[in-house]
Amino acid sequence: MEGPISPLQPSTPTTPLQPPAYSNLITVLSIDGGGIRGLIPGTILGFLEAELQKLDGEDARIADYFDVIAGTSTGGLVTAMLTTPNEKNRPLFAAKDINTFYLDHCPKIFPQSSLPFAYATKIARALAGPKYDGKYLHNIVKEKLGNTRLHETLTNVVIPTFDIKRLQPTIFSSYEVKKTPNLDALLSDICIGTSAAPTYLPAHYFETKDPSGKVREFNLIDGGVAANNPALVAMGEVTKEIMGGTTDFFPIKPMDYGRFLVISLGTGSAKEEEKYNADEAAKWGVLGWLTSGGSTPLVNVFTQASGDMVDYHLSAVFQALHSEKKYLRIQDDTLSGIMSSVDIATKENLDDLVKVGVGLLKKPVSRVNLQTGVFEPSNHETNEEALIRFAKLLSQEKQLRDARSPHGPTVTHRLGIGSISKVLQIGEEANIVDVSSTAMNSKCALNQSSHSNSYSREDLGGDEDEDGDGDDNWFANGRRGVDLGGDEDEAGDEDQGSR
Repeated sequence: MEGPISPLQPSTPTTPLQPPAYSNLITVLSIDGGGIRGLIPGTILGFLEAELQKLDGEDARIADYFDVIAGTSTGGLVTAMLTTPNEKNRPLFAAKDINTFYLDHCPKIFPQSSLPFAYATKIARALAGPKYDGKYLHNIVKEKLGNTRLHETLTNVVIPTFDIKRLQPTIFSSYEVKKTPNLDALLSDICIGTSAAPTYLPAHYFETKDPSGKVREFNLIDGGVAANNPALVAMGEVTKEIMGGTTDFFPIKPMDYGRFLVISLGTGSAKEEEKYNADEAAKWGVLGWLTSGGSTPLVNVFTQASGDMVDYHLSAVFQALHSEKKYLRIQDDTLSGIMSSVDIATKENLDDLVKVGVGLLKKPVSRVNLQTGVFEPSNHETNEEALIRFAKLLSQEKQLRDARSPHGPTVTHRLGIGSISKVLQIGEEANIVDVSSTAMNSKCALNQSSHSNSYSREDLGGDEDEDGDGDDNWFANGRRGVDLGGDEDEAGDEDQGSR
């Protein structure tokens, strides 16, 4: 039997995503760092966007469905590509264009020498400075992203970097920039900074000025040294917003992690290859830690460690909340040889990485074993099937927000007057949304700041909270476990994973 029929089809993907206050979920997309291995999540994102287009039309884009997109290093570049507006205020890149960009430009960002003794030359260069001068990367990123600044992205973004002068992470966040204007840097500078992997690319310096003219300096290296998997950083930024009392998230509570829907995309690793061992590492000096095995063990260790720790944590949290079906981590830990490198940008290797991404779609959904650290199949669903399911959830979520929000496209505009009675009937039967109490009867005015939508309780058309604790469900409920991929709440107390 098919699931509930949504009364709000087709969706209107080109309209802004309404705030989570009008919804069941907070939607998060996270993309790991990994250099040229960005081709793997690029392939996955192309598939996800194609599924969204099947549901909502060819104009649908990834940025239309996520409250926040987070990316580190190469993932930060992908994040910027997906969220930078073009002249029509639509995403500069469709997801299908990401891999084309990588295939065209990676060989010039990471030029490979065919001369004799090339490996010895690389080692000598690594001792004298970064392997690559970064000039082509800087030029192409500045050319593509232009003068777009952090506050101008089409949805919220979170991009971690590390400030080598301050010796602390610097998080470029659409949420934080509203309170800290000196973070409003050019996206091109942010992307160059978060991609400046030690030993591979030079650190990046730039300055910003706040409205008062005060200058802030940034001395940035790759965000992967702090958070190669930025999913938890993104969730932390959202939690800070909720704690700050923003009405975009009302009445969601700071610890209501069951409301998150998270897609986290890895860039692959060589974990199964067991590339290094203690006997070998015990003999390494500075040169060994920087060049052994044709890669840079020191960089591999800290990026893999930070990424895995995030996945361990999120897997445990979502399991504890019985919300496993709202957390999807897609990662391949079977890479070997040059495929696990971040910079060997030969045509053959780049093509092989695309094939890895395509093959990963057919593999079963896997979750990290909290005891062994190994990815193990968790059910009979493939990554491809899971993404199709998530695409449906994302589409339904956007439709639900449009219906509940007085500022979304109206039901009458999308369906016509003659369809309203049918909408009401289907909506009530499916328990998706009480259209009559939201989209049809909204009488509030928009109280919008320059950077975010802000809605008061009165604006949202809700009832007063009788006991003053903010818990009253003054939206039409519509939180059915079957819709969210969670279990039905048999006791009726709303404490199951779908909350």
